[in-house]
Amino acid sequence: MKEKTNYGNWVPEKALYMLFGVAVIFGVIAVAVQVILMEPLIEIAAGIICILTFAMAVYMLICHETFAFGKGNMMAGVHEHLVDHLDWDGEGKLLDIGCGAAALTVRCANAFPKAQITAMDYWGAEWNYAKEQCEKNAKIEGVADRISFQKGDAAKMDFPDEAFDATVSNFVFHEVRTAKDKRDVVKEALRVVKKGGVFSFQDMFSQKTLYGDMNEFVDILRAEGVSEVHYIGNLEKKLDFIPRFVTTPWMISGMGIIYGKK
Repeated sequence: MKEKTNYGNWVPEKALYMLFGVAVIFGVIAVAVQVILMEPLIEIAAGIICILTFAMAVYMLICHETFAFGKGNMMAGVHEHLVDHLDWDGEGKLLDIGCGAAALTVRCANAFPKAQITAMDYWGAEWNYAKEQCEKNAKIEGVADRISFQKGDAAKMDFPDEAFDATVSNFVFHEVRTAKDKRDVVKEALRVVKKGGVFSFQDMFSQKTLYGDMNEFVDILRAEGVSEVHYIGNLEKKLDFIPRFVTTPWMISGMGIIYGKK
């Protein structure tokens, strides 16, 4: 029996356990207060918190199942959309910035069987991903011989200028804590793309608090020498495979893609 891959989920299972646990705790408190203390105000407050937390836990569980590979497959759809906007023949080197558990990396390896792929991530204890997990997933998928994984900071990568023929990144740039201005992370990603090379990046580009006016930013990138840049904003409202119930401010809001040729 083939070993299963583990690509994680945008809704970590730890968060689900925590939410359901909090709901249970406040439910017990509400019952205990009613039976022992008979304090209606405390009982009502604890009951309300229990109900609200349980409702959020159920909502997050539904989102978890919607995102999951092999179930709702929404994350797979997001990756497919990104790769579909990478106009590349697959000859040469590709970099996946912020590879997480290597789901996008493996998709790229399958889409471009002649490519040599480098995948980097900061990983870290706060994320539900690890380098060993990436290597295991790549091995299970049969593409480990064409992928190398390394730790790195997307704000300042240890690669020379124009090192790659193609670069991709998915929902990473806004998470880079070492860069105050998230536009700088985009520019750093473009720095390592060869002149004439291609790129496809998805992130919360339509959130002005993160990126400001994206049309203005696109003009800046063109002025700095990027020959072809396209931007599509608010993808969560345009892609059929993204259900309306996940397009909340705390889940997916302001999703966008920039792609083109340097």
